[in-house]
Amino acid sequence: MLTCALALMVLAVILAWPVPILLAASAWPATAPGLALALWQSIALAGGVSMIGSLLVFGLIPFGPTPLSALGALAGHVAAGTLPAGSTLTGVMALCLALILTAHLVLNLGATFVRAERQRRRHHTLIALLSEPMPFDETGTRVIDHAAPVAYCLPGATRSATVLSRGLLRLLDADQLRGVVAHERAHLRQQHHLVLLAFKSWHSALPWFPIANRAETAVALLVEMLADDQARQVVDDRTLATAIALVGTAPIDGTAASSARGGGSAPGRGDGISTDGGAPSGATATGLALAGFGVDGLGDRRRIESPADWSADLVAPRVRRLLGQGRVLPPLGRGAVVAATAGLILLPAVLLVSA
Repeated sequence: MLTCALALMVLAVILAWPVPILLAASAWPATAPGLALALWQSIALAGGVSMIGSLLVFGLIPFGPTPLSALGALAGHVAAGTLPAGSTLTGVMALCLALILTAHLVLNLGATFVRAERQRRRHHTLIALLSEPMPFDETGTRVIDHAAPVAYCLPGATRSATVLSRGLLRLLDADQLRGVVAHERAHLRQQHHLVLLAFKSWHSALPWFPIANRAETAVALLVEMLADDQARQVVDDRTLATAIALVGTAPIDGTAASSARGGGSAPGRGDGISTDGGAPSGATATGLALAGFGVDGLGDRRRIESPADWSADLVAPRVRRLLGQGRVLPPLGRGAVVAATAGLILLPAVLLVSA
């Protein structure tokens, strides 16, 4: 039991510090964003299970020879209000900490989802009032009357919408606009907002963990790349890259939207195409449009408060990827990532069962 607790603690430390730092600094995720996203999810899941499991197993040592038998004995002692021989204050504190940490993570996840759902419902109402259907479009695309170039998707349990601004319609040509719309609808089809909500919850629950901070940023970029890959099936890479760069470098007040049309520039201040798939953090839809980029609906105002930093994370890597030489992760590398993903999911369970 003690060996199992120590092994789980070592695994939790590895997954909380060096692994996410190395993965965030790696170049290969851009060549296989789907696999990289699965790996990030397995790191987060295995890290959380290992962290809680190590505390739980350590606290259960006086209760029995295996975690399963010790849990049964713990239930009996709790009902009787007693402690077994050999119990220590450290062990009891470990059990309490495991319980508190589990409750903290679960409640934080629930609160994040409830808050985001409320924001999305409110934003759906605002969109119905402050926008109009896009002409000749039957897929739920709405148009906001604002000069700033904005495009984002708004998911919902029973209704979803893709929202564009008139500034975006003036800025992009027909092919670029098709790429933008395809990108946003890919977010809706692939339910990216649920993935981002989970990592947002993880970060808000454990903001001091490197995995939480780096994972949220890395996953945000990966889902944009996944949506880009869907848009690449509709338009060519250069057209999509030009659209991203145009919107990313457009002034947030939209004053230069019409003059920028047709030119491709290096990516700069913000991602007017991308979205995390939620409702805005601003009070109104038009107020949101002033930000000049997509929105995430999680109350995260980084794109509004620090657009230069956010654009460097989400715009430039995507443009470089689209304009690159089409590098792909070799089969051996893909197999290694799949094996690592599956191994991380199974390893904590194997350690617990073998204790």
